[in-house]
Amino acid sequence: MHVFVTGGAGFIGANLVEFHLARGDRVTAMDDLSTGIADNVAAFSHYDTYRFERGDILDWRGLAGAVASADRIYHMAAVVGMFRVLNQPVEVTRVNVVGTEMLANAAAMRGVRRMVFVSTSKVNGESTSGVPFTEGASPHPQDPYAVSKWEAEEALRSVAARTGLEIAIVRPPLVYGPGVHANFLRLMKWVERGIPLPLPDIRNRRSLIGVENLADFLVRCARHPAAANATFLVSDGEDLSTRDLITRLAKALGRSARFLPVPELVIRFAARLVGKEAAVDRLFGSLVIDSDTARQSLAWKPPLSLDAGLADTARWYLQSSRPMARPKPALCQ
Repeated sequence: MHVFVTGGAGFIGANLVEFHLARGDRVTAMDDLSTGIADNVAAFSHYDTYRFERGDILDWRGLAGAVASADRIYHMAAVVGMFRVLNQPVEVTRVNVVGTEMLANAAAMRGVRRMVFVSTSKVNGESTSGVPFTEGASPHPQDPYAVSKWEAEEALRSVAARTGLEIAIVRPPLVYGPGVHANFLRLMKWVERGIPLPLPDIRNRRSLIGVENLADFLVRCARHPAAANATFLVSDGEDLSTRDLITRLAKALGRSARFLPVPELVIRFAARLVGKEAAVDRLFGSLVIDSDTARQSLAWKPPLSLDAGLADTARWYLQSSRPMARPKPALCQ
């Protein structure tokens, strides 16, 4: 099999590339390296079945050439990060929506059979209250990034209906694992250093998925007949409160979780003063997804438990002096 991976030097993309190379598949990865890590390209250079192209998702000629002979496409390239999303709204639409549609058209023109698109659970909304998100629930994207992903999904459905290209859409929640960055990496640093965290004993629930589990599921979507033109919410299957997550992460890091018993109202008031209300809402709120459709329709189960995934993440963090070095993952099912 020959697969084409956009965002192939990024966190999720590099894990997916390594999974396929370990199986003996041919891989063409594309990334503009604006957020991808060059080390994730060099790490695969010794594979005869690996080819990297530094390219632009909006370059039609480059796309059409890059996807030639590919059997499957995984699309993860996107403008991410709240600063970029809020300050580059035109670029968000161009890359996340127009670029996605261009890639799908190029794939259809070249005879690619299926494209797997990594969207986000934020398409469903920012929080849940008692009822988990399901694939059948009405979309409720609230920030520009989530809106762009929803518009990209709609564009893909239109291309699929017009051309016959099979589309599989995957909406993961927070993704963690070896090589993780942003807020999760900052959280590990705080916990590992023993910094007490101002967090009341809240009973929220949040779904997560380990990057190894997500890569395994994406491969299943690329191959399974039932994934054609379907949308899936997928998670590890164990939902934790923020406090429980920190406690388990501390254990994986060989530390004890330390909390400051600051009342929630005090934290929310302070957050309002500094414009961080949305961040506190995510910290205290619940976001639970129902991944039964993914498990039943594709006969899939996560290869790693949540605790095993956290242990892998902690091991990477403790052993690596480079933020994006990753251990070799297990083979996909």
